[in-house]
Amino acid sequence: MKQNNQINKIVLAYSGGLDTSVCVAWLKEKYNCQVITFSANVGQGDEELAGVKQKALKSGASKAYVLDLTQEFIEDYMWPTLKAGAKYEGYLLGTAVARPVIAKHLVAIAKAEKADAVAHGCTGKGNDQVRFDLAVKALAPDLTVIAPWRQWEITSRKDALAYAAKHNIPLKFSAEDSYSRDRNLWHLSHEGLDLEDPGQEPKHTKLLKMGVTPQQAPDKSTAITISFTKGIPTAINSQPMPGVEIVKLLNNLGGKNGIGVLDLVENRLVGMKNHGLYETPGGTILYHAHSKLESITLDKDTAHYKQQVALKFGELVYNGLWFTPLRAALSKFVDATQQHVTGEVKLKLYKGNIIDAGVTSPYSLYDPKIASFDDSSMYNQADSIGFINLFGLPIKVQAKMKGEVSDE
Repeated sequence: MKQNNQINKIVLAYSGGLDTSVCVAWLKEKYNCQVITFSANVGQGDEELAGVKQKALKSGASKAYVLDLTQEFIEDYMWPTLKAGAKYEGYLLGTAVARPVIAKHLVAIAKAEKADAVAHGCTGKGNDQVRFDLAVKALAPDLTVIAPWRQWEITSRKDALAYAAKHNIPLKFSAEDSYSRDRNLWHLSHEGLDLEDPGQEPKHTKLLKMGVTPQQAPDKSTAITISFTKGIPTAINSQPMPGVEIVKLLNNLGGKNGIGVLDLVENRLVGMKNHGLYETPGGTILYHAHSKLESITLDKDTAHYKQQVALKFGELVYNGLWFTPLRAALSKFVDATQQHVTGEVKLKLYKGNIIDAGVTSPYSLYDPKIASFDDSSMYNQADSIGFINLFGLPIKVQAKMKGEVSDE
């Protein structure tokens, strides 16, 4: 690792929020070097990205990159996670999945600029520091990673706000609304301030930005049909759409109907519990629909084993291990399971609920002739006698042994 006086150029992952805004000035002051910023558009919206390049330059950056990674984020990172059915303690991994694609391009810019280091504004208490650090280790093991929050004397968001004011760093929010937020096309997370007390009910009407509460949703349901091809959503209401447009549309429909608000106390990788509020309207609908389609297209053993894979996949993504052989291998397994996950799922969205309204597939394993209570021609019920006798033999032997022992 290079010493301070050897670092001449740093590429900073820059969101334009509080943490990264103060990082520009601090890095220049600490290392007396050139700071280049990289802002990734992963679908967080024009409002959040508006003026981010100018703000970075005004804050002291010598150059500012802004790249649109939304399509890559959805198609190359979010779809594999959706197909896996991966979650972490109920969380649909919106922030976690976005970090590897951001880190990939952060490293690429650092290499192109011949930078000595990359930096990020993640705190020493969170998961994102691990995700960025491990991604850089996987993609550029010799590159130095600098995390100001692990070095400077700033210990709170209050301190950071004071530092920003002292250095005339422009901010878009006040101290009263300085929730720690992360937004992309897939979700929006809220942390900090009153959310640090899980004993309080979150101020939903103040916090929610992607939708409304179920109480505020319309009294009429919204019917939708989602088409999948090999596990990937491809159309809404029979209208083919690219992935980004599908998520946008479902975010809109889900948000209006109060879908996808998650109040979660999660176990962070670094060992502490954390309370946050997540909004994932479109993602929640897609996970539900995908699972429904798998219920008729996957055989029992594959479906059950895939549940175990989903748990491990979710842990890997949450823990920042996207660029690892195991995650890549699990994705290969998942892709193999998705060859027949093609069909249509009908749903009704109503006041925070996702109501099933039918599922069809040309590869359906559900045979009404076998399952029907009315038609027995395809299923001889007498066959079950021998099956139960063999399946229950260990139970019978165990019971007889207990009886013989108790008689002695």
